[in-house]
Amino acid sequence: MHDRSAQATSFGAAAAAYERGRPEYPEAALDWLLAPGPEGGAAPRAVVDLGAGTGKLTRSLCARGLEVSAVEPSEGMREQLSAAVPGATVLAGSGESVPLADGSADVVLAAQAWHWVDTSLAVPEVARVLRPGGHLGMVWNVRDEREDWVAALGRLLYPGGTPVIGGVGVEGLAAHPDLFGPVERHDVEWVNTLTGDQLLDMVASRSYVITMAEAEREALFAEVRDLLAHHPSLAGRSHVELPYRTECYRARRLRADPGPVAG
Repeated sequence: MHDRSAQATSFGAAAAAYERGRPEYPEAALDWLLAPGPEGGAAPRAVVDLGAGTGKLTRSLCARGLEVSAVEPSEGMREQLSAAVPGATVLAGSGESVPLADGSADVVLAAQAWHWVDTSLAVPEVARVLRPGGHLGMVWNVRDEREDWVAALGRLLYPGGTPVIGGVGVEGLAAHPDLFGPVERHDVEWVNTLTGDQLLDMVASRSYVITMAEAEREALFAEVRDLLAHHPSLAGRSHVELPYRTECYRARRLRADPGPVAG
């Protein structure tokens, strides 16, 4: 059994591989995650990127001219993040402990991160940081294994079956109906083009691969190289096209005081 605690804190050891191999997030997903609420109002300005990693989401947020606070527990990841996205405010913290003032954020986003948090602590902590009417967005890039070679890669990475991470932890919001409204979902399908070396970096950046014994890790890399060399969809190609389904979830922060009911 994999050690979840060790995996959760492992990413700093492979921060460079994470930066090279992990995909960014499609603009269509960000459009939906950053959309104003159903009641309209101003577009969000102050955004928190929670579990920001090396800044895969952070740089896209900064490119939109937003005021971004990137919160990341791993020192190694923060070093990569600060170098990659100098326009963001980079802070040490986690989903359970966000170093920002009450009501200071219009949006809090967690990209490829919410499945690591303790929702019993993170949900009220995110609610504290959000202004009333702001929202929490959770997003995951999930490899689309309907493509044959992607399914073959999945079998190499997870012989017992690819675990589900998309949407994990979202159910934790239902335990706090006083803090958040109903969860909405939106999916975006897209393709990431990368080199064989970048695909190997993507594999190397998986938490359970980082924590493998060296011999086991090298054996896995050899299997992935063999897939690249011999699978009919990949052999002889300088680049591969990796399809993704980006799963997006959002929920509005309820107003603490709904005010008097009109009569």
